[in-house]
Amino acid sequence: MALTQARTMPGVLELLPLDQIAFQRVLDTIRRNYERFGFLPVETPVMEYSDVLLTKTGGETERQVYFVQSTGSLEQGEKPELALRFDLTVPLARYVAEHEHDLSFPFRRYQMQRVYRGERAQRGRFREFYQCDIDVIGKDGLSVRYDAELPAVIYSVFRELNIGAFTIQLNNRKLMRGFFESLGVLDAEQQTLVLREVDKLDKRGADYVRETLTGTNFGLAAEVADKILAFVQVRSSSLQQALEQLDALGPGPESMEQGRAELKEVLGLIRDFGVPESHFALNLSIARGLDYYTGTVYETTLNDYPQIGSICSGGRYENLAGQYTKSRLPGVGISIGLTRLYWQLREAGLINTARSTVEVLVTQMDEARMPAYLALASELRGAGIATEVVLEGGKLARQFKYADRAGIRFVLVLGEDELAKGVVTVKDMRRQDQFEVARAELIKTLRVELAQAEIAP
Repeated sequence: MALTQARTMPGVLELLPLDQIAFQRVLDTIRRNYERFGFLPVETPVMEYSDVLLTKTGGETERQVYFVQSTGSLEQGEKPELALRFDLTVPLARYVAEHEHDLSFPFRRYQMQRVYRGERAQRGRFREFYQCDIDVIGKDGLSVRYDAELPAVIYSVFRELNIGAFTIQLNNRKLMRGFFESLGVLDAEQQTLVLREVDKLDKRGADYVRETLTGTNFGLAAEVADKILAFVQVRSSSLQQALEQLDALGPGPESMEQGRAELKEVLGLIRDFGVPESHFALNLSIARGLDYYTGTVYETTLNDYPQIGSICSGGRYENLAGQYTKSRLPGVGISIGLTRLYWQLREAGLINTARSTVEVLVTQMDEARMPAYLALASELRGAGIATEVVLEGGKLARQFKYADRAGIRFVLVLGEDELAKGVVTVKDMRRQDQFEVARAELIKTLRVELAQAEIAP
């Protein structure tokens, strides 16, 4: 019988165990910080009803949906009733609408699950990937103060991940739309199209954006295009400068004044939340592509790796679940696309392979003494030390080689000599040295060695 070639489809991230441990630790860090700020976990099914998922609010992503069919429905020629979620926001909207009367508002949730999009196969683009989201949902209203809390969460996450200097960049869609109105760009749809072009500024450059805005598709006067470009190139390097830059924009229509006031309050509160001024800034080019953002918008970038792009983004929206309920449910949220971020950080050398989750390997010197090895392992596990036992034996050198390849740092040898003397030999695979320790002192000694390994890996 011919063998089927073992292969994975393009656009998935399948990791070897030590890389998977590194990925899992990033997930754990994000989860820990989300919970530290009082967010509650939610999980939703990977599949949703197609008519629930495809509500015409997801923009481009809705054209990348994977539909789901069972083999039975395929045989009957039925249309797909189910689809895989393409983000976590639409399922959140359905979840809040469905459980509205059982939830406490403001509802603070975090969700860390895989999502699926039919991305074109190319390096660094994924069809299956983790998103790590937090949102605060209000009922009828939600204070702009929550817009300032989310950057504090972002700061906490990325400071602990320790992946280099980063900046949380902020803007406000009301401010942008109001500024466009002041220039005579009044049509909401045209404003949205202009916003999308402005969002390309850092990727495509000012000349490209100016040419597009004055071209046949937009037909803006050169003077208007120049004012828009001057507006979107505003960047701050301190809180005081940000406030001065906002004032320097001059008076504008009501929406612009409202956006300016919100930004000023949010920027001041971010500092009060404990985020250093070096880690957040005004950036009036940030627009975010999705149409449902209505107020504050965020993007976070690594200062030394701008080519990676945004590592965390989000914003304020006025009505999360308008497709499913008559209740008005405004909210604010951010998302970390973790799979792509992890891949990029690994490519840049900012994340390395992790140590094994197995802390100690108990070798097998004599099959007849297996009860002693198993008893030792049980004692270590009872003390909270992750332990593996060699169950098939073989040459000791081969067992050491196995530990080294598997990333297990400490190997225990309990041979005839050790048993006679009441000691255990501990070999440190990283430092390539070994020492004897009294059996009664083994757990205490290993705890010290493991703690030192954690501090200086």
